Amino acid sequence: MKADAKTEAAVIGAFNRLWRAYETRDGDSLSDMVVPDPEVVLYGTGADEKRIGVRQIKVQFERDWSQSEAASLRFNWHSVSMAGGAALVAADGAAHVKVGGQEVTMPVRATIAFERRGERWLVAQMHVSTPASEQSEGESWTPPSR
Repeated sequence: MKADAKTEAAVIGAFNRLWRAYETRDGDSLSDMVVPDPEVVLYGTGADEKRIGVRQIKVQFERDWSQSEAASLRFNWHSVSMAGGAALVAADGAAHVKVGGQEVTMPVRATIAFERRGERWLVAQMHVSTPASEQSEGESWTPPSR
């Protein structure tokens, strides 16, 4: 069900803090925004980017930063749903990355499950992806001939 305005504002506040910490490469703050549970999961855009546990999620962020001079994500649409003490954010936007001296912008999607712990909303699961660029609009699958 759609989150009420107060919950949506709190969850989007946590969502935005997460991406500000990512942009400023603040690994300690990022780690503090994730539930300390061993089963917390991050899926990233790379084929090998499946990380389980806070430590491995931090390792992934550090890898991202080691392979770029700058990186930020800006979102222009979001939806916030909730059930009990959990909220789900789905968002569309763009990743702006500087790699090897060149700036690249690519579309990005994020789905993040937040869990309320006390007065804080913490990341319980995260999936960040880029749309399949080889698919044409209206196609659900990429034909094998491409």
